[in-house]
Amino acid sequence: MATADRRRWSRRYLPDSLLGRIVVVMALGVVSAQLVGTLLWARQLRESARTEALSAGKHIALNAAGSIRFFRDLPPQFRPILIEQLRTMGGTRFFVNVNKAQVPISPVTGNALVDAVVDVVREDLVHNLSATQAPEVAFAWPDSLQVSDDGRMVRDLPESWVEATLLLRPRPAPVLVIQAEFEPGRWLYLAAPMPDPYFLENANPLTLDRVAMQLVTLLTVLVLSVLLVRGLIRPLNKIASAANAFGSDTAPESVPETGTAELRRTARAFNEMQARIQGYLVDRERLFLGISHGLKTPIMRLKLRTELLDDDTLRAEFHEDLDDLDVMVKAALQSVKDTDIHENLTPVRLDTLLARLAQRPIHPDASIECTAEAVSVLGKPLALERAFSNLLDNAVLYGERVQVRLSLQGSRALVEVRDFGPGIAQASMSAAFEPHVRLSHGQQQNRTGTGLGLGIARNIFQAHGGEIRLHNHAEGGLVVTVLLAALPQDT
Repeated sequence: MATADRRRWSRRYLPDSLLGRIVVVMALGVVSAQLVGTLLWARQLRESARTEALSAGKHIALNAAGSIRFFRDLPPQFRPILIEQLRTMGGTRFFVNVNKAQVPISPVTGNALVDAVVDVVREDLVHNLSATQAPEVAFAWPDSLQVSDDGRMVRDLPESWVEATLLLRPRPAPVLVIQAEFEPGRWLYLAAPMPDPYFLENANPLTLDRVAMQLVTLLTVLVLSVLLVRGLIRPLNKIASAANAFGSDTAPESVPETGTAELRRTARAFNEMQARIQGYLVDRERLFLGISHGLKTPIMRLKLRTELLDDDTLRAEFHEDLDDLDVMVKAALQSVKDTDIHENLTPVRLDTLLARLAQRPIHPDASIECTAEAVSVLGKPLALERAFSNLLDNAVLYGERVQVRLSLQGSRALVEVRDFGPGIAQASMSAAFEPHVRLSHGQQQNRTGTGLGLGIARNIFQAHGGEIRLHNHAEGGLVVTVLLAALPQDT
């Protein structure tokens, strides 16, 4: 049960070709390995980025606490002078400003790493300043960053004031803003990027360049897999083509023994098998020809000797037995020839062929109704005519009234030949195709038959890539169904 379920699953979800299945398996393997590796690496990257960002946050908090204490202890008259010197000459990592009220900030939200750094900086500032009111700490983007209580934005400031402290170009980096009330009505405004300005991007494992690298790896593996598999299956396709062409009118061609050691061994075995089968076929034809020609002379000699018999009844019985023997020999030879008719493949109009056969039944009182759509197949005209003629002859002999229907079902031609005879027992269906097998009602209605008609027809249809089926009709009689690959309608 489990094996059957696996087979149904593979047929449903996996491509039918070897190339497709290997590509799918390789793609799944590479993607799975990349996912597992990316997950492990992302976890390690996030932990490392978190540790570094928290450490940098502690360092910034320590510097900010020193700056706040310094401004708190600095005489008020010197504070504007110091701020002007810091803006023009530098000397600190912070952009510094003093406001009369807290400046509203549009913080960066929805990021766990940002929240963790903000919490660490706030906790360290409270600890280092021994303040009862925690300073305001937040990250903001420079394009929406307000720096003073009069509404001035960072983009409104002279470039010389911020070029040494804030990273605005070419890629803006998030800014850590600290606001602390160092005396009533006086707020110190400190803004600075992190030591790693792009710590948020560096902590993200799914950046565009990393995803592109993963895709390039996947595509490289898939392309190499396709090239490798196509090189491996090319000899197999040649073997399949040679197997399909084997037995046609053209001389069999050997398969090149190239590729890997396994493929060379397979090609060598196929060539040897093809040579043996070809030898068997030649020997079989010679054998039947020899038997046929060899038996004609003794049969004719026996017929002449029966003429010397005085008893007319005995002479007639001998003639009947010899005639039966002659028919059997000819039928055996015809069976070999009919299954190997040497013709070129050409488009054949089945509707025209069946209509012509229906107009010349072997029994004068037979009735053959033919309903056919315009359908063409690629085949050997004489071989197909022989096969359908056998089916119609059997149907007329055992049913007299026959219905023939030809229709197109998808990409296949469907031919149904129904007779109105006794039909065939279900247990005898498979035996009906065996050579020289004649069922009881067939022996009663046709003593001259040889039991080769259905077998010859099946061999011809199978040689054309088709199939033949038998079943009894619900209202009586036998239905023979033939399926052949149809040509497109415009052919």
